[in-house]
Amino acid sequence: MVKSSILGYPVIGENREWKRALEAFWSKKITEEELLQTTKEIRLHNLKKQKEAGVEQIPVGDFTLYDRVLDTSAMFGIIPSRYQWKGGPVSTAQYFSMARGNDDAVASEMTKWFNTNYHYIVPEYEGQRFQLTENKPLAAYREAKQELNIEGKPVLLGPYTLLKLSKGYEDKDVPAIILQLIPLYQQILQELQEEGVKWVQIDEPILCTSISADEMKAVTEIYLQLTKNIGSLNIILQTYFDSVEHYEETIALPVAGIGLDFVHGGKKNLENLTTHGFPGDKILGAGIVDGRNIWRSDLDVKLSLLQTIKQYTSAEKLWIQPSCSLLHVPVTIRSEQKLDSVITNALAFADEKIREINALCNAVHKGKETAADFADSERALTAFNELSARKRLDIREASSGSILSDSKRNLPFAERKAKQHEKFQLPLLPTTTIGSFPQTPEVRRTRTKWRKGEITDQQYKDFVNAEISEWIKIQEELGLDVLVHGEFERTDMVEYFGEKLDGFVFTEKAWVQSYGSRCVKPPIIYGDVAFTKPMTVEESVYAKSLTDHEVKGMLTGPVTILNWSFVRDDLPREEVTNQIALALRKEIESLEAAGIHMIQVDEPALREGLPLKKTEWDHYLNWAVNAFRVATASVEDTTQIHTHMCYCDFNHFIDAISALDADVISIETSRSHGDLVESFNEYHYDKGIGLGVYDIHSPRVPAIEEMTAIIDKGLEVLDPSQFWINPDCGLKTRKREETIAALEHMVKATEQARERLGVTATK
Repeated sequence: MVKSSILGYPVIGENREWKRALEAFWSKKITEEELLQTTKEIRLHNLKKQKEAGVEQIPVGDFTLYDRVLDTSAMFGIIPSRYQWKGGPVSTAQYFSMARGNDDAVASEMTKWFNTNYHYIVPEYEGQRFQLTENKPLAAYREAKQELNIEGKPVLLGPYTLLKLSKGYEDKDVPAIILQLIPLYQQILQELQEEGVKWVQIDEPILCTSISADEMKAVTEIYLQLTKNIGSLNIILQTYFDSVEHYEETIALPVAGIGLDFVHGGKKNLENLTTHGFPGDKILGAGIVDGRNIWRSDLDVKLSLLQTIKQYTSAEKLWIQPSCSLLHVPVTIRSEQKLDSVITNALAFADEKIREINALCNAVHKGKETAADFADSERALTAFNELSARKRLDIREASSGSILSDSKRNLPFAERKAKQHEKFQLPLLPTTTIGSFPQTPEVRRTRTKWRKGEITDQQYKDFVNAEISEWIKIQEELGLDVLVHGEFERTDMVEYFGEKLDGFVFTEKAWVQSYGSRCVKPPIIYGDVAFTKPMTVEESVYAKSLTDHEVKGMLTGPVTILNWSFVRDDLPREEVTNQIALALRKEIESLEAAGIHMIQVDEPALREGLPLKKTEWDHYLNWAVNAFRVATASVEDTTQIHTHMCYCDFNHFIDAISALDADVISIETSRSHGDLVESFNEYHYDKGIGLGVYDIHSPRVPAIEEMTAIIDKGLEVLDPSQFWINPDCGLKTRKREETIAALEHMVKATEQARERLGVTATK
């Protein structure tokens, strides 16, 4: 019989109970014991929901206090020396220090989980000896069994994916690292087998990237070793986010099952399946319900796909599952009460996707005529697709018209730079911030009151203006060179713009985890995107009226708006991005006309849209870069375009970043300890660049000396005239006092750097 399977479930709870517990613990409002008890209750509630929904293969061990990759690092003792770990079980304090830093040590680097908007904590190899500090999958299995009588499927991050996601090693270190990891994985699996576990899910999404044939041979050898002496324990090796790179070698691995993504990369996986078949003795985990987007499945289409897949395996060997873990989608549509019913009926979050999987299982067993879900799905999607907002011919024509080729500034950068230098007269190593300042409880409360109609529009405007005024004064007192208005009117850097553009809708509680306790509520692009009226001009002009300094206009770029939204799936992503770019172009022109001549168009999500296959990079980067240029190219030569990227593997696509033709780009470097600047040893980057000199995701205030070290490293490879000084990212999540203290240190570090260069005046 076909079985239903889930690869992972959202940890946050229907009302973000998980987030609130973490932040209460960090602020010392609850004890560690209370934190662990609360998170246990959330974890068991999540498992109980899956059991009651009829899921037959329920994952355990996918729950985390911060990040699953960090959990794996802690489990194997992959802990940097700066955290003073002495071996044995990793304490909660040490665990959170790796994630968030402490007074004595910076946090570990954080970067994107493949091409998603989730961030993981990067494991750091320093030549340390690994050890199994705790068998976390075993503990999770026991808990589910004892508390809920669930025969769970422990989930474990695979050894090769763990290796490839780590940093600090060279190619020559790989054999030694693998030799350390294999016995630890063997011990985990043997202990699970002794416990009576039937199935273990080992995640190896790295197999969907462009790994070489030699790397695939290493994977084969790893699994030949791992599967020794595990008796009756069955392993399903799970891949997702794209098609596997080496299909024949993957399905030949000595495991009991293989999970394939038939949504993202599904065309190639299906082609490989039909060409090369599938082993008759293995389970095929067919990921056919989209685990990364929120649209309701066309169940007829999915059932047809299943019928094709069934030709290459038996019903007894087929598991129906989502394409990836459901952590990338909100928990349940039941929390949404204000959306138009036609749109609501077209959505499916985690709980609804489980229902779709069950409906497909039933249809395979008994025929679709017995499942009302099929008729409901057809009616809902038909009504949704008939919405006029999804069929605006004026927008479709504009987004594919000749304006898309108008993506080149009037002058090359070198000539613009001279004009901008003459206009702005900034000092050497100009200081600035990325855009946002602390969103205090008062800011959030006041915005909530305004949204509820408890205060008037004018009262809210007066409040926002007061915040802008205060922080303009603070920035002047700190000695920053280029100021920002602080973005107090904005809830989120994508949501804010989506609320002011046609083609978007917004949810009440559709939260997803981005990193740690940081949850975001992505906008939903359901229709054609269009500019309606200026979105940022009023606040930017007001801030500029308060100071003689330059004030940057602040926008989110087209690719980031796309990648940080749930996007309609009936149009190519490229076309949707072009629609957004044209809308932003009108906003940028409005800012310039209002006297704002520094405009920052942030693209922190450019990296996460990068395909997993290197052969597809050029196509993506070509249209993504062109969209940015479409948005920014129409400004005057003296208008300076900035952009910002964080945790973006800068050195992997530095050519494309240069091709954006932004006058100044700021990038993250603090958590990577300046490693990214090494790119400039091999690549001559000629434009302005701001290297983030401190980590805003950590509550600590870094010492002047820490920032100085990053500045000095940057000056080894960059001309001082290119160099801007700024934090890693926006300061929205930080507190007022720590923000001011950190910026004071940043300005002092900059002043000292200027003195060492022998220049204190304008250059």
